[in-house]
Amino acid sequence: MKVLLTHVPQARAQYYGARSLEGLQAIAQVKLHEADDALDVAGLIEAAGDVDIIVADRLTGGPAAIFSRLPKLRAFVRCAVDIRNVDVGAASAVGVLVTQAGPGFVQSVAELALGFMVDLSRGVSRAAADYHAGRKPGIVMGRQLAGSRVGIIGYGSIGRYLAGIAGVLGMEILVADPFATIEEPGIQHVPLDDLLGRSDYVVCLAVANEKTENMIGQAALARMPPHAFFINLSRGSLVDEAALTAALRENRIAGAAMDVGRALDQMPTPEVARLPNVIATPHIGGLTPPAIESQSLETVRQVEKIMAGEAPVGAVNAAEWTRRP
Repeated sequence: MKVLLTHVPQARAQYYGARSLEGLQAIAQVKLHEADDALDVAGLIEAAGDVDIIVADRLTGGPAAIFSRLPKLRAFVRCAVDIRNVDVGAASAVGVLVTQAGPGFVQSVAELALGFMVDLSRGVSRAAADYHAGRKPGIVMGRQLAGSRVGIIGYGSIGRYLAGIAGVLGMEILVADPFATIEEPGIQHVPLDDLLGRSDYVVCLAVANEKTENMIGQAALARMPPHAFFINLSRGSLVDEAALTAALRENRIAGAAMDVGRALDQMPTPEVARLPNVIATPHIGGLTPPAIESQSLETVRQVEKIMAGEAPVGAVNAAEWTRRP
């Protein structure tokens, strides 16, 4: 079978890796996308005209048009958890299987959250920038994590892992998640408004969907105490950026850190990222070798199962898959 790997060359090296590519090439004929820009709809239709399986990076969407125009396509394999830009209904209508990768980045993202909390509290980035620019850094009183209170919005796999680390560090832990069952001792399960009003650090890890769009807006930010920090490691759509920008400029909260936003590839928006009380990173929470290899190797296993006519772990529409080998 023939497989199209949509990652551009630079992203292929970072976000897929040599080991996974070799594994894919060992089981299938692999067609590589060699241009520097991500494939748009027309480009994807042209590139995938003769392939059985598309292994897609997170920038390459799966709109309805591709499924109706690619009669040979059997499966659309996403090398990411997020499949919101894949039209699963359109794929199902023509019998194409859609899969997603598991969250292999749990530890990596949780560690970045911890790094953000330390940096916000101790002014690490600020002092480093001053030294790099030849300025004398200001000496500002910091805050230790032990004894502070962290509020975690969303108690999925990352939230649970972060709560465990925070507990070891001696932090008080609040969690807001109406769908979670919390049995771990020492964790307070509270309403969102309560969490916002009581936390020194608010870490947003909620699932992004229509119901959580702009959940952190003017009213939510107004509930946070002036000394509190806001951290977003989920998706930019959860935050009303205009409201956040106003709160930061007016010092109604102490600062923010974000690895995600509403810019291309879910990166922080430059206008927000450049604010002096903001720390921003370019969507690299899951960019560590163990995290990337976990997801890319999973796509290799998924392709192998698909080639055998079996729905793999991660299939989201197995019941509608009729284009089996």
